[in-house]
Amino acid sequence: MLTESLAAGLAQYGIGRKIRALRRGKKLGLVQLGEHSGLSPGMLSKIERGQIVPTLPTLLRIAMVFGVGLEHFFAEGEAPAVSVVRRAERMQLPERPGAEPPSYLFESLDFTATDRKMNAFLAEFPAGSAASEPHSHAGAEFIYVIEGTLALTVDERDVVLETGDSAYFDSEVPHGYRQLGDVACSAIVVVAA
Repeated sequence: MLTESLAAGLAQYGIGRKIRALRRGKKLGLVQLGEHSGLSPGMLSKIERGQIVPTLPTLLRIAMVFGVGLEHFFAEGEAPAVSVVRRAERMQLPERPGAEPPSYLFESLDFTATDRKMNAFLAEFPAGSAASEPHSHAGAEFIYVIEGTLALTVDERDVVLETGDSAYFDSEVPHGYRQLGDVACSAIVVVAA
């Protein structure tokens, strides 16, 4: 149980308000955020309303869904000019919670940066994985294939990308990915809003 002084000190950061703003900015409901974070919608609602204060591991789970660092919830003023993400700090997540097996796994490469203008990911497409579900989102997307072969489907049209190939497209158009061949595929994906 928090003392009054600790509760007042934490309240000044507006953690719940910042989580709600991130969630609404991504047009996610509490249930969807719960699926991505592994937290119950009821708990998330209480956090957003300031009824409970999240632990740091809980807050980190929420931060990783939105690709922000913990400092997003505590920082005041200007963001640092350089933000570094160490390999050991990244967490690999499935493309959709509960997808078995997932079409791809991704890791945020820039989650520590605050006030980002883009989101960068390392995507791993296991050999033999199924095609991802078509999806769309605001902005543009860039993909660079590090290794393997990937079929990129944009507006029901397949484009095959080999190692070293890249593609740029309007991500508001429905798109998806499918690993091809016997070798797993890895790619850098950059999404700009």
